[in-house]
Amino acid sequence: MRNTGLNRRKILGGAAAMGALAGLPPRASAQGATRIRTYWWGAKDRADRTNKVNEMFMAANPGITITGETLGWGDYWTRMATQAAGRNLADLIQMDYGYIFDYARRRALLPLDGFVGHELNLSGFAPASVDGGKVDGKIYGVSLGLNSTSLIFDRETFQQFGMEPPNWPMTWDELGTRMAALTKAANRPGYWGMTDSGGSGPAFEVWLAERGKDMYTPEGKFGADADDMADWFGYWARMRAQGSCLVPEVQALDKLDIDTNGVSLGKCALTFSNSNQLVGFQALNRRKLDIAMYPAGASKTRSGQYLKPSQMWSIAATSKVPEAAAKLLSYFVADIEAGKVLGVERGIPASTPVRDAIAPSLDDLGKRGAAYIAFISDKVRDLPPPPPRGAGEVLALMVRTNETIGFGKQSVADAAKQFMRECDSIIARG
Repeated sequence: MRNTGLNRRKILGGAAAMGALAGLPPRASAQGATRIRTYWWGAKDRADRTNKVNEMFMAANPGITITGETLGWGDYWTRMATQAAGRNLADLIQMDYGYIFDYARRRALLPLDGFVGHELNLSGFAPASVDGGKVDGKIYGVSLGLNSTSLIFDRETFQQFGMEPPNWPMTWDELGTRMAALTKAANRPGYWGMTDSGGSGPAFEVWLAERGKDMYTPEGKFGADADDMADWFGYWARMRAQGSCLVPEVQALDKLDIDTNGVSLGKCALTFSNSNQLVGFQALNRRKLDIAMYPAGASKTRSGQYLKPSQMWSIAATSKVPEAAAKLLSYFVADIEAGKVLGVERGIPASTPVRDAIAPSLDDLGKRGAAYIAFISDKVRDLPPPPPRGAGEVLALMVRTNETIGFGKQSVADAAKQFMRECDSIIARG
């Protein structure tokens, strides 16, 4: 192994020490092959692409074996929290912007700065793309793609009933009216205009920003108050009452992944999602899907959306093979052949050489996703303050609160007040 500097050796030595303290088995087979554990969330299409790239990497690196584990979003973070508590995290972990600050500050992730220019090639990344994975000035995650929130909808169904598809700019009330009209036009038992997204943290974040507030302040406090929450949950109560969105019994089937979303189950025509997920949704749907911006504020001039890393790769602080994991990470984000396999399913590649290389080979769906990012780029706001520790619990609380209201167990006003009490408690204890 070449000498790559004292500071870097300290980083790697610290990682090895943490693994030894955890009493974890070495990541090596009896034959001495290095074994890298990987962990990511996503649908089958993502798993197929990820496994293909892993196979390509192993073919080029015969001494390395990669094992992979994937779960849907709803179960992913529960499993990860359990593994982190047991200090048994996978070596290479798919990370989200909403969680990276929490895990980095818990010292569950390894700073990656020492690998840059060695195992990790970020030469094609713009500074802003690198900064999206930084926590307290250090790199803890590397972007797997650029994306934003979006509406994903069944264009064929809108055309079938002569309905105008969602377009920018429209207000939230206008969207609700259109979805109620679509439900009525379809006149199909068990079918509605859109998902009930009252429990969606990303949707709430956009809506709140259009009221001039961030979901979290720079000091790590929750940025909304009880009135905001009552208005948000009240909006979705109205959507249910006027038939715009799924009823609670059907919405409860959604496990926060593509496979169980109402659009994929054929229960509705529109959902609130992320732009890179258009690829995954289309893989599960026979009808032609499309993508549009979220509704705007009442003035139709403010968008609460922003561009962010769709996902990142991070390395566990307890990894016994951090250099090999960094080399695999680099292969995912900087290798052109790997980029052609991954496409834009995780978002638009952050590496300029990879992005330029795959552009001619993108199919119509990939080109649509790239065009969407280009369209919204001059309409979105800056990246908001990072979420504090406990933000994941707040997202789960939002889902439960919306369900409580939907099933008639609590009024909007009472649920909003209780949400704020529980939310403040979660943030306070971190």
